[in-house]
Amino acid sequence: MKICAVELRSNEAIICMLNKNSGMIDIPDCRTQKFIIKDSLDNQEMRDFQFAFKKLLDDYQVDQVVIRTRETRGKFAGSAIGFKLESAIQLIDGLDVQFISTAEIKQSLKRNPLAIDFRSTGLRQFQEAAFTTAFAQLS
Repeated sequence: MKICAVELRSNEAIICMLNKNSGMIDIPDCRTQKFIIKDSLDNQEMRDFQFAFKKLLDDYQVDQVVIRTRETRGKFAGSAIGFKLESAIQLIDGLDVQFISTAEIKQSLKRNPLAIDFRSTGLRQFQEAAFTTAFAQLS
């Protein structure tokens, strides 16, 4: 099963793909690590984001997308642009989108801790939250 984890930060959708095959987890190469939206009020830019995201998932034959949830209120609340990006992802036809909270991720990592240090994965530092989200979903 190949999944794409998404962490939404302000106007960015940071992604990390993981593949689980016969109990082994590997990190496939991916042509992009994040999508950036400059103007969320521009309809064409939002459509372009949705098209580019769907094309990436089709090209890499991703089975499921998992989005790390954010608070809707308070100090750690997600931005309005982030929620728009979340909706654009959810509305892609034929896509299996799941959500996982930070608490669920922590519980999953407690049951199945990471066997390797994040720095040895070859991913960029800003992808760490997306990586842990994908790992928790596959565990």
